[in-house]
Amino acid sequence: MSAPWWRTSAFYQIYPRSFRDTSGDGVGDLEGIRRQLDHVAWLGVDAIWLSPFYRSPMADFGYDVADHCDVDPLFGSLEDFDRLLAEAHAHGLRVIIDWVPNHTSDQHRWFQASRSARDDPQRDWYVWRDSPEAAEGQPPNNWVRAFGEGPAWTWDERTAQWYLHLFLPQQPDLDWNNPQVQAAQHDVLRFWLDRGVDGFRADVVHLIGKDPALPDDPPELAGTSRVGFHDEPRTHGLLRDIRATLEGYDGERTMVGEVNLSDTEALVRYYGAGDELPLVFNFVPLHAPWTAEAWRAVIDEIERCYDRPARWPTWVLSNHDEPRHRTRYGGDERIARAAALLLLTLRGTPFLYAGEELGLEDAHVPPHAGVDPGGRDGCRAPIPWTGEPDHGWTSSEPWLPWPPEADHRNAAALRADPDSILHRYRALLAARRASPALREGELSWLHAPADTVAFRRSLGGDERLVAVSFVDEPREVAVPGDREIEVASDGVGDGEPFTGTLAPLQAVLLR
Repeated sequence: MSAPWWRTSAFYQIYPRSFRDTSGDGVGDLEGIRRQLDHVAWLGVDAIWLSPFYRSPMADFGYDVADHCDVDPLFGSLEDFDRLLAEAHAHGLRVIIDWVPNHTSDQHRWFQASRSARDDPQRDWYVWRDSPEAAEGQPPNNWVRAFGEGPAWTWDERTAQWYLHLFLPQQPDLDWNNPQVQAAQHDVLRFWLDRGVDGFRADVVHLIGKDPALPDDPPELAGTSRVGFHDEPRTHGLLRDIRATLEGYDGERTMVGEVNLSDTEALVRYYGAGDELPLVFNFVPLHAPWTAEAWRAVIDEIERCYDRPARWPTWVLSNHDEPRHRTRYGGDERIARAAALLLLTLRGTPFLYAGEELGLEDAHVPPHAGVDPGGRDGCRAPIPWTGEPDHGWTSSEPWLPWPPEADHRNAAALRADPDSILHRYRALLAARRASPALREGELSWLHAPADTVAFRRSLGGDERLVAVSFVDEPREVAVPGDREIEVASDGVGDGEPFTGTLAPLQAVLLR
């Protein structure tokens, strides 16, 4: 039986604000994404993931949703979305979109009703509590919020109660213990599934289940945002119901969950027995240093924990919440190229972040110019498409500064250079698509020097070998049999016999 499409696909994350502006306001839009679909299809990915484009006051740049079923005018209209979706499908690209189930904007009509009166029918759609009897005027428990210091509670003068927000005060948490909330959010999923989307990326979905008692965090975790350790058993039943809604649509719709837990054994429980999340983001690589020792440990841990058919790993080097991997690794493009080869040859589903194929680094955003409450502006810098002053945008003054070297590190310039990192990504994606072993095969280790990583991918009669150097000097790697370089991270030796020597900071895919 063939694997589900999301297991064998390579995904490409698009942050709409930063992809391309066509309206002249300096903010990317859905039409800008549509106009660049040729680039995405030419690159060779299989699916795109769109970060939020919903109506929003933009306190958290779209993750504070004011209407789940409409497009913010900043990005266009529902008609623009439908046209984008149709053209993406015509290019052979699947489309998944962000879904934000844990919280809404405080401007959402649900919350506006909920906070209007204690006896409003939607009051218990959100988490409201009194102060503890023994601590009048104090928050209901010791939970703290993400994005800055302070409690995860805000006092509402109108109704004289506290409401919970694990993020900004403008992002009140929904109460998923309420069946009406569950039904309403399932209706949101159906709204977009009926329009033809292929699935969802579920934002901090591990937070939706909460113990109604809302007990204090233990002393060792007090003062720490729950986002990184919230692991409530009630969530799993909710995920099974969500999966059932997806399965009601031809069995071809998927969801990848943002479960921001660093404990891999806890993470894999969110797959259930193949009846919860189809995919779960694995964030460990985002925090792994560029050393062979660290990456062997990461890969070993994933191979150990993803040991059942229902558990299929994901791999990611960059996203809209973390510094770009080239920046994290010190700015050396050779490392960024080697990391790309590693990402696209590991066992699992890879997720690229728009701009990493250009080797982009984070933009320098002075503190006075920062706009994001979480300090994530640098990795969200706009994508430069050309070397012209406006870099292919309608406005030369985008919402954030351009990334470094945009005059020559842009899509047009790199596409014209066959030795560029862009062409390395394209070659790797083509190799991955052509090889059953890379898409679905098992991974086994090869013997290699301590400062290199080498492994075999195999499925049936198909086999590929991968070797990655983590040091700035040549390394000898003995591989079985006569091997040809299919893709080298630096482009040197493609199609030639492998001599057994890795150049400094080089990675190779061998056949």
